[in-house]
Amino acid sequence: MRTLEEIVQLVFPGRCLGCHTLSSVICANCLEQWQVSKFKTKYSELTVHSAILYTPVAAKIILASKENGTATADQLLIQAIMGQIHTTAVDLQRIRLVPIPSSKRSIRSRGRSFMADIVRQISNQMGIPMLDCLELTGKTTDQSGLNRQQRLENMKGSMSMKTMARGELILIDDVITTGATLKEAARALNSQGFYAQISAITACVAQPLR
Repeated sequence: MRTLEEIVQLVFPGRCLGCHTLSSVICANCLEQWQVSKFKTKYSELTVHSAILYTPVAAKIILASKENGTATADQLLIQAIMGQIHTTAVDLQRIRLVPIPSSKRSIRSRGRSFMADIVRQISNQMGIPMLDCLELTGKTTDQSGLNRQQRLENMKGSMSMKTMARGELILIDDVITTGATLKEAARALNSQGFYAQISAITACVAQPLR
């Protein structure tokens, strides 16, 4: 007798997140653009560790997770980020995971705060505390069509602290393209009046930064 999951797969067969061909999660061809590795980017005073190059397939996986809430895409991002935490964090007992905040408009349209939800799942699986301490308080526009300088100006002063944060803080985001978002997040964390020990981990990285 077939299980419910097998019946669902027969009626609604899985499709690749990258090219939408019949496949389980990601096909062999698209998997070539989702290869887990180790990338280290120095941006301003921030060290950013990333797992995967930001390829067209990676962009589709992030979009499926962020805009559609696709569970399989979520898991690909979660596994990529967790792998980087394991390889880069010296003491898992000391670190705190800080998700990049979503705008109120995005939370309404997506039904969740994207990175906070991803980081919460990571926190539950790894037993590492999450500090959801940042919020977007300034007005920002969609960054997809902006160049690097425009993104820096767009994000400047847009984040603030909603709770105190201490310890070894690791900012978590889906992708670093220009570094503007992570730079603003680090500025907000350091606005508390003391210098926090901050690094960042992203699932994907654009090389070179745009």
